[in-house]
Amino acid sequence: MQHQPQGWQYAWSHEKESCIGCVVINHSSNNAMTIQHALLITAAALALTACGSKEEAEKAAKNAPTPTELIANQPIVHGPEIKNVEIKNPLEAAWVAGGKAQYDTKCMPCHRLDETKLVGPGWKGVTKRRQPIWIMNMICNTDFMLSQDTEAQKQLELCLVRMPNQNVAVEDARKILEFMRSNDGEK
Repeated sequence: MQHQPQGWQYAWSHEKESCIGCVVINHSSNNAMTIQHALLITAAALALTACGSKEEAEKAAKNAPTPTELIANQPIVHGPEIKNVEIKNPLEAAWVAGGKAQYDTKCMPCHRLDETKLVGPGWKGVTKRRQPIWIMNMICNTDFMLSQDTEAQKQLELCLVRMPNQNVAVEDARKILEFMRSNDGEK
């Protein structure tokens, strides 16, 4: 090894024409300038050696799939069909709070808690008009419901916008249903 400044060690590894450098600082050195130099040298070594050549980057970009190809190759995913929903009275307060949190993050941009249609229909009275199983499947299996269920298809005709699959877990959908029940005045 060639001459090293006091308190420094160098370790180099060569892989496929790239060099990755590592500078280890001997903490016994109290010289702040030595630490600054070590950091500068490390940053410079990483900047010079971390990236491949321009040709390699262009080749990788040329061979990468397009966004359309990525989407086309994804399987259509929906949750298991929900066939039973246990409804309890009184409402589970923790579930109502969890459902409200889910509503605030995933549902509120399209649905209002009153009768107002925004992007999707308003939620007021939904638990009086629809069965819990239908609501749960609409939340968890949106694509399946819109392709198979005539009531869901009627909603699509009214709203003119397809409800996106929010990838809501069955447990979270059950909390949303509990929040909907609370919104409809159930105790």
